[in-house]
Amino acid sequence: MAAQHRFLVSGTDTGVGKTTIACGLAAAFTQRGLRVGVMKPAETGCVVQDGELTALDAMALRAAAKSKAADDLICPYRYAAPLAPAAAAVVDGREPPDFSRIEAAYARLAADSDVMLVEGAGGLAVPITWRQNYADLALAIDLELILVVANRLGCINTTILSLAYAAQRGLHIKGYILNDLESEYSAAGQTNAHSLETLLPGRCLGVVKYKGGVSAEICERIFGPGLGT
Repeated sequence: MAAQHRFLVSGTDTGVGKTTIACGLAAAFTQRGLRVGVMKPAETGCVVQDGELTALDAMALRAAAKSKAADDLICPYRYAAPLAPAAAAVVDGREPPDFSRIEAAYARLAADSDVMLVEGAGGLAVPITWRQNYADLALAIDLELILVVANRLGCINTTILSLAYAAQRGLHIKGYILNDLESEYSAAGQTNAHSLETLLPGRCLGVVKYKGGVSAEICERIFGPGLGT
């Protein structure tokens, strides 16, 4: 695999902003001269356009990375039901995800990329198949975890549990990104950054402000100093 840097962008839950952060990372890395491969192995909650299921998150990733890869490589599996992929396949009556196909698509994308960003669905324990989840996928294709954390009440517990599960499974952990979902801070929003840093020292890659982009500081924490301009 040509890609020297390989990341799984996962979340503590649904609705935490994984696609927004993954797109921000893809755009930032592309602007710094890296060939960025993107993938969303299975997208659920797809919309029907021109009679076909369209994976809007996957297409947003493709646009952010300026990728010319085929849609079926970026998103091999698409489902209408807004459920975990394993469950969505059952409800939709469609072919369930197959790890060998996902791995083959990943390998083709990685061959022409400097960095790979693979966006999950929900969190690490969400089942892709009834036997394999996103932690299994990360282990199978050697992805380092970037965990997206929504800056809201409850995120301390879900972040600690998600990182503990990742460590238990033996994943390589790059760190977490705290994502502001609201323009105004609640009491939790004002204190979560400090609380998480105190409880999980050295794990924070940075904070993405509401409707803000991925900063140069976050890129440097991921790759080290000197990555482009």
